[in-house]
Amino acid sequence: MERQIILAVGREFGSAGHEAAEILAKRHGMMFLDHALLQNVAAEKNIDLNLLMQYDEKPKNHFLSRTVAGYTTALEEHVARIQFDYLKNLADKGKSFVVVGRCAEFVLKDHPAMLSVFVLGDKKTKCKRIMEKYDLSEEEALKMMKRKDASRRNYHNYYCDGKWGDSRNYDLCINGSKIGVEGIVEIIDHLIRQRMEQ
Repeated sequence: MERQIILAVGREFGSAGHEAAEILAKRHGMMFLDHALLQNVAAEKNIDLNLLMQYDEKPKNHFLSRTVAGYTTALEEHVARIQFDYLKNLADKGKSFVVVGRCAEFVLKDHPAMLSVFVLGDKKTKCKRIMEKYDLSEEEALKMMKRKDASRRNYHNYYCDGKWGDSRNYDLCINGSKIGVEGIVEIIDHLIRQRMEQ
C-alpha cells in the first residue's frame, strides 16, 4: 500500500465492527490497534501494562481526582492522552493503520489520510452474537451489551466534542445486522480502495 490510510472504527458492542476492522487490517497489510495499542504504548514508554489496562477507555472519575491549573491527577485521563499522542505520532510518521475505538475519529479528524466508520446493529442480532461469542443467556447478553455501550459512550463523550455514534461525526455509518461481517468488510473495503485511487 503506497498511500497512507488511517481507518478509525467505532462500534456498538456486538455489532461485529471489531471483527470487520481486524479483517480489513489483515487484507490491506495495515497495523491493527485495539487493546494491543496499550502493549505498544507500555513498551515504548516503559509503563506497567496492567496499570494502563486498569484505566483504559474510562472517563475521568471526578471524585478520585483533582485538576489544578489545567493539570490533573486522574490516571484515566493520562492513559487516554498517552494513547491519543501515540495515534497522532503514528499518523504524523505516515503510517497506515486500523484503530478500533480510542476516540480516533475525533483525535485524528483533521488528518488527510483519515477515514472514520461507525458500525451499529439491531438489538436482537447483537444480543444473539454476544450470546454465542461469550456463552451467555439472553438476559446476561443484554446486560453486558448495555454496560459496554454505556461505558464506550461515556468515555467517548468525555473526550470528544461530537457524540458517540452520531452519524455526523463519521464518514460512514453501517448497520451490519442484515449484511453480516462480510458485508461490513466489503463496504468499508470499497471506501478504502476508493481513497487509495484518489
